[in-house]
Amino acid sequence: MAVASDQATSICTHCDRAIPSTNLDLHFAHCSRNLEKCKICEDMVPRKFAEEHYLSTHAPVACSLCSETMDREILAVHKGEKCPKRIVTCDYCEFPLPAIDLFEHQEVCGNRTELCHLCSRYIRLRERDAHEGTCNGIISSIAESSRNARATERERGPPRRQPQEFSKKRLLFTIAITGIAVLLGSLLFQRKV
Repeated sequence: MAVASDQATSICTHCDRAIPSTNLDLHFAHCSRNLEKCKICEDMVPRKFAEEHYLSTHAPVACSLCSETMDREILAVHKGEKCPKRIVTCDYCEFPLPAIDLFEHQEVCGNRTELCHLCSRYIRLRERDAHEGTCNGIISSIAESSRNARATERERGPPRRQPQEFSKKRLLFTIAITGIAVLLGSLLFQRKV
């Protein structure tokens, strides 16, 4: 139903809306009894829902990760960029961990080494990007001579024990000791009926 444009309007002193002058008294009585202006956003809210409006829209909220309290508007930015307990990944091993632990983890993780397939040298992970930019693929004579010396030592040295044989022997020994312990335990702690 369209309101005629030539009808006179007045401003309600409670809600600051333009109301047809003929309805102003009735509107004001209803408006002042049932509506309340929010002190923060200045929206008109039903009185019975004023507290709910504040809690759902304006009340400070706690971060679910670190429990820090903040305004609702900055919660998303906090969780995505600033929360010390948000999950981030290590630049070197892509392991997910809390942001607060990242620096200490990367100090250790970045010191691990990997073999450069171009120059056959072991490079620290934290130096890998810089090395890849400068590596020309020439094998270092120092690295090559030490590698050859280690290979010669391995050939002349005593034969190394196979890991499978060691683990089989250890397993059999553990089973034997366990059996003896069970037998002794049953003999010593046997209950008489």
